[in-house]
Amino acid sequence: MLRNTLLKITQLLVALLLASHSFSQEPWSLEQCINYALENNIQIKQQELNVQVSENQLTRSKFSTLPNLNLSGGHNYSFGRSTNYTTNQKERMDIQSTNASVSSQVTLFNGLQQLNTRRRDAIDLMANLTDVEKIKNNISLNIAAAYLQILFSHELLESAKEQKNLSQLQVNRTKQLVDAGSLPEGNLLEIEAQLASDELQVVNNQNQLDLAYLSLAQILDIKSTEGFTIEQPNLDRVDDILPADNSVNIFDQAATFIPQITSAKYRVQSAEKGVHIAKGARSPRLSIGASYGTGTQRFLSANDGTGNPFWDQIKDNANTNVGLSISVPIFNGLQVKTSISNARISLENARYNLELERNVLFKDIQQAYADAVGAYKKYKATEKNVVALQEAFQYAEQRFNVGLVNSLDYTTSKTRLAKAKTDLLSAKYELVFKSKILDFYRGNPLTL
Repeated sequence: MLRNTLLKITQLLVALLLASHSFSQEPWSLEQCINYALENNIQIKQQELNVQVSENQLTRSKFSTLPNLNLSGGHNYSFGRSTNYTTNQKERMDIQSTNASVSSQVTLFNGLQQLNTRRRDAIDLMANLTDVEKIKNNISLNIAAAYLQILFSHELLESAKEQKNLSQLQVNRTKQLVDAGSLPEGNLLEIEAQLASDELQVVNNQNQLDLAYLSLAQILDIKSTEGFTIEQPNLDRVDDILPADNSVNIFDQAATFIPQITSAKYRVQSAEKGVHIAKGARSPRLSIGASYGTGTQRFLSANDGTGNPFWDQIKDNANTNVGLSISVPIFNGLQVKTSISNARISLENARYNLELERNVLFKDIQQAYADAVGAYKKYKATEKNVVALQEAFQYAEQRFNVGLVNSLDYTTSKTRLAKAKTDLLSAKYELVFKSKILDFYRGNPLTL
């Protein structure tokens, strides 16, 4: 027993070590991050519990149309005057009695309330299912944004390292020129100051990358970012990411499958059934029922005066009842009228919510389309700016190396180029993210 337990614990530890090794070695793709979150996110699990509640509610409403069946019984002691089962007269006696009954009842008609309740519960179930998809979409978009932020921060870090290496080369070169007497020592001090600034920028960008990883890990509910890395897809070709179509056409596509709209439509249908259920309370209620009951009675004294054995009393005292019942509502304090009025108000509110969701979706798509177009224009303009500043920097670098440009002008040119490259990276990832949002509204999966 102990040996088997130790063997299982050892196997579990080996499995955990292998899983940890695999986790630290294999970078995660965007699809893997999204799938992991969809399987483990607590908000999704909570909403899925709501779906289970709706399924139970639908099951209950389906079975509510079936006849009920109830069994009851009891054993009593009575002291004083009681009804004698044999003579059917009130007598003074101390007795013990046993009774049992079984009954069943089924509603034949109640204004179709049961039918409409079942249909409403089925619609509510579909609405809750679409709410799950809504949460999944929101989480997927958040993961995509965090994923791209890591890629952006990584490229910023590499760019900062490149700038630092370039400054280090200039420090070495300037030091040689200063030592040879070709340049004043002030030039070396200024270049060293620029190197220190670039080193600080590397540290800042590394911190930004670490925070980006932390943000993604928190969305995924991963406890530690140690060994957690993501894939580095090739995003160099973004020139062809020109936003096509227009916001109206994209909205027409999105309105057919976006969960927010679908859920709001289901809520309208559910509210319509709610009106029918409330109106059903005006109708007469017709039901049929049947029951069977029996009982026995015995004196508590030593001499049993009833004279009837137990099973004979069970048979003799049996009674069966079958009957129809009808209830016609005439006046009930305006409860039915108030319920109908409230149901209509709920229906109107559901219709407003649907219209509101459509307006919000259209504005979101309209804004996303404008952002994508603006990001594309910004990227192209920044790209031209980087090309121009790159040529200007190369020219300044050549002149600085031969002593025709002072260190301040060289540093200024280098700083302008570094800022332009940072702006280009920002514009690139903004364009990628905005275009992915438009693809999402077209029904395409989030991939890189």
